[in-house]
Amino acid sequence: MIGVGSCSKEQVVKVYSFTYSFRDSLSGWEGGFADHPADTATYHLHASLDTLPYNINADSTKKAIRLSGTNRSDDLFMFIKRKLTGLRKNTTYQVLLNVKLASNAPTNATGSGGAPGESVYVKVGASTMEPQSLLVDGFYAMNIDKGYQSEGGENMKVVGHVGVNDKTTSYTIISRFNTTSNPVIATTNEAGELWLIIGTDSGYEGTTTLYYTQVDVVLNQEGD
Repeated sequence: MIGVGSCSKEQVVKVYSFTYSFRDSLSGWEGGFADHPADTATYHLHASLDTLPYNINADSTKKAIRLSGTNRSDDLFMFIKRKLTGLRKNTTYQVLLNVKLASNAPTNATGSGGAPGESVYVKVGASTMEPQSLLVDGFYAMNIDKGYQSEGGENMKVVGHVGVNDKTTSYTIISRFNTTSNPVIATTNEAGELWLIIGTDSGYEGTTTLYYTQVDVVLNQEGD
């Protein structure tokens, strides 16, 4: 499904900014999963455009990207990704992402393997090549360096967790973002393309269901 995002350019091409809202469409994003075996029968993996929960969408008109999965391996990565085009070719950017998502995970709660809130880490990133979950020796793993759970990697930064607050009982929209002091650094290819990726790296051995509502992106050209 092709969606509509908004884009603005500042100082000719030094800064790009984009906003993607999922209330009507996927806006060119797609979901995926990694860190799981080939047999996912008990993982209940699900990625689609879906209606937001009633308590934050009483008239049932707003949608979001719903990602859901049950962590059976002490590690489950759920992600959304999108390709950007029309950028300067072979150019390095500082990538800043502000992610809005709905979570019902409480803080300071206990769970198998880890907490349902603080042990599900939110990560943002970018890559020259398309982020993909590849099957290797019966196990799906990412082809980019996202790091492991609470640690970031070359292509992704940790920007918090999915916990809302101690008294959370229903879905609440939260924001997670990186800053200029913690930028993702990525370089476009010969065609001026770059891939964005946002996801959660889970150590909580239970079911996590999240609704991504909006992504704001700023690309600052390195060296300017």
